[in-house]
Amino acid sequence: MRIAQRAQRIEPFYVMELAKAAASMAAGAHPGERPMIYLNIGEPDFTAPPLVAAAAERAIRDGCSQYTAATGLPALRQAISGWYASRFGLTIDPGRIVVTAGASAALQLACLALIEAGDEVLMPDPSYPCNRQFVQAAEGRAVLVPSTAAQRFQLSAAQVEAHWTPATRGVLLASPSNPTGTSIARDELERIARRVRERGGITLVDEIYLGLSYDEDYGHTALGLPDGLGDEIISINSFSKYFSMTGWRLGWLVLPPAMVPAVERLAQNLFICPSTIAQHAALACFEAESLAEYERRRAAFKARRDYFIPELNRLGLSVPVMPDGAFYAWTDVSALCQRWGIPPTQERADEGGSWALAFELMKRCQLATTPGRDFGTAEPGRYLRFSTANAMAQLQEAVARLEQAL
Repeated sequence: MRIAQRAQRIEPFYVMELAKAAASMAAGAHPGERPMIYLNIGEPDFTAPPLVAAAAERAIRDGCSQYTAATGLPALRQAISGWYASRFGLTIDPGRIVVTAGASAALQLACLALIEAGDEVLMPDPSYPCNRQFVQAAEGRAVLVPSTAAQRFQLSAAQVEAHWTPATRGVLLASPSNPTGTSIARDELERIARRVRERGGITLVDEIYLGLSYDEDYGHTALGLPDGLGDEIISINSFSKYFSMTGWRLGWLVLPPAMVPAVERLAQNLFICPSTIAQHAALACFEAESLAEYERRRAAFKARRDYFIPELNRLGLSVPVMPDGAFYAWTDVSALCQRWGIPPTQERADEGGSWALAFELMKRCQLATTPGRDFGTAEPGRYLRFSTANAMAQLQEAVARLEQAL
């Protein structure tokens, strides 16, 4: 059977290979051995709060399960608009909001609507691997620009200008970012958006971790940029992270008005509509009781960050930039690799470096982590990602095991 080239160009999601290895190792453990601690997957340990679960049950019981409009329930689009007003002081026309089958569908729709074959999209290295695969699936090319700790592992306006070519269509940013948990400073984001505007390009911003921001200097949405720049942003968001609805597969786009009809046509043909049950459940996310619970959880995620990252630094596992959002620790493990005799990554990313270290941590500490291989090509063997989405007790046990192994 002949497989299309576009499918063959899509790289594996290597974090899943590590997850399978960790599960296999855990399954083969002898009785009494320490259980595996999973700090590899970016999924909140919290699930949908009571009002959301009750709304889903009610929708099923009342038979509210037929198709909705491709752009989503009008009431949900209005509720999302209200969240931007209460959280960020922004007036977002509900007509600009398109509810999608997760942020993945949002990215796919945006890329298909905007990217032609051969278009290049600038992205920071490191960045979330699936984002560049959406660009490639639309026949574009993701151009990874190495970023450093000094720039918070984010693109700078100067880099956008330096790497812009006649083939460049725009930029795809993430703020806060996976895997680093860092955001783009507001003035730098404005400079990037202005440079993109001057060149007639597009600015897509993945904001799925925006609700999980811990620093007022960074907890802003690109939709609020001045001088009409915010109206030109394509913002991708999700109910998965802040709203604790990962498996419900629900997200949304905020689009410039001229884009909405094109995205609606694509959504009609590719998805029909997002999950109706999930949409009715998501309406309860914006009830006062649910929002209060989400803020309690945000405080818990911050407390986990405030405990875990200083502990990593104390153990010599350096986190070069304190994350201001999400639930990740992007950790420089080069010193530990050297200490344990693990050679640096050479030509193959599955030899040496953080890839080999991840397997060593599973063996020595029964601790599953994510090596840098998925997130870019600049220095994949130098960095390891820890997820702090787990309960505090698990993070404390992970630190104890690391300290023992070291």
